Amino acid sequence: MHALSASFFLQMAVILVVCRLVGLLAKKVGQPQVVGEMIAGVLIGPSLLGYFWPDLMSAIFTKESRGILYAGAQLGVGLYMFLVGLEFNTSHFRSRARSAACVSVAGMLVPFILGALLVLWLQHVPGIFSPKVRYFEGALFLGAAIAITAFPMLARIISERGLSGTSLGTLALAAGAIDDAAAWCVLAVVLATFGASQPLVVGGMTIGAEVVAIGGAALYGIVALTVGRKWLAGLGRRAEKAGEVSQPMMALVLALFCLAAWYADIIGVHAVFGGFILGIAMPRGVFADDIRKKIEPFAVVFLLPMFFTFSGLNTKLNVLMQPNLILVAVAILLASVLGKGVACWAAARLNGEDNATSLAVGTLMNARGLMELIIINIGLQRGIIGEALFSILVVMAIVTTLMTSPVFELVYGRKKREVAIPADAAGA
Repeated sequence: MHALSASFFLQMAVILVVCRLVGLLAKKVGQPQVVGEMIAGVLIGPSLLGYFWPDLMSAIFTKESRGILYAGAQLGVGLYMFLVGLEFNTSHFRSRARSAACVSVAGMLVPFILGALLVLWLQHVPGIFSPKVRYFEGALFLGAAIAITAFPMLARIISERGLSGTSLGTLALAAGAIDDAAAWCVLAVVLATFGASQPLVVGGMTIGAEVVAIGGAALYGIVALTVGRKWLAGLGRRAEKAGEVSQPMMALVLALFCLAAWYADIIGVHAVFGGFILGIAMPRGVFADDIRKKIEPFAVVFLLPMFFTFSGLNTKLNVLMQPNLILVAVAILLASVLGKGVACWAAARLNGEDNATSLAVGTLMNARGLMELIIINIGLQRGIIGEALFSILVVMAIVTTLMTSPVFELVYGRKKREVAIPADAAGA
């Protein structure tokens, strides 16, 4: 046990220093810090550190300590999704519902069609999908992986560039929120049909794993967003009165988060679903602001780098040196960038947006970031995809996220932002 704890503290020191340094370098070249941390996770895995200094990597990331790293990574990503749910603003839908729905549907439909076509070919490529995966499961998973948008990153880009009250900002936020909600629902269906949970026997009657997962998730969502939201509103009123969230209240919120994550896991979806829905159900105002202020620093600074590292330890870029896998990587990258970007651009244009705004929407919706890593890690853990496809999708996530800021500046620069019309004034 002493050796295990010593190994854990050493690897955490390495993880935190490398992620912070690479993250700062990313910020210096105009990229979000999260992009640098995603890259850092790959660098300290077998793709770089393990390739040149395998003994050093094995000494730092021992087999015994990876279990702790995995648990910390799941806690970090679960809390992160809870915070994403906490920032989820339904007012975006009311102001740009029609345009956002069209952009989101187009941004989902085209990637799913392309994913379905790609799987016809990829099913026969070794190391891409598990032999147990049926065609429709592979098509749904790849479609969701291509269609997902990094909603938190999208929100931060819009906020940092002063676009929060503009027609573009409101449209992109609403479309991104719808898009991500739909992608998570599809992933839940894939996990359910793939047998991520066990059948339930009640009174001699067997209820299938799919019914347990989908029915359990639907029940949880309905209860959390109706009865749960009303009950939690009382905590919000107490926080407003006190001006802060007390320690006992914080303990209650964290206990609820753990229960939500546990429930989502045992029904066969994933802990992140539980955290995300609970975040949406939480009251806003002082309560949400104080919860975020107290949880976010530890979750983002300490726990999320564990997730990036765990992803990096499973990423083996040397597999992409095989000619057939290079072709697969290029095909998936093109399908991801063009399928998502062009579809969202076209939908925005058909809904009356000017060309610059439409191109900006397509660019923002193409960022995948951390959300992509969450989906593909779930796919790898549940045995849906192999290491080769996992590595390809990590590269796709990094490339599409790196592209977002420079392409956005190119198609929607300072001049456009200065004349951006607020959503209310546009009659949206």
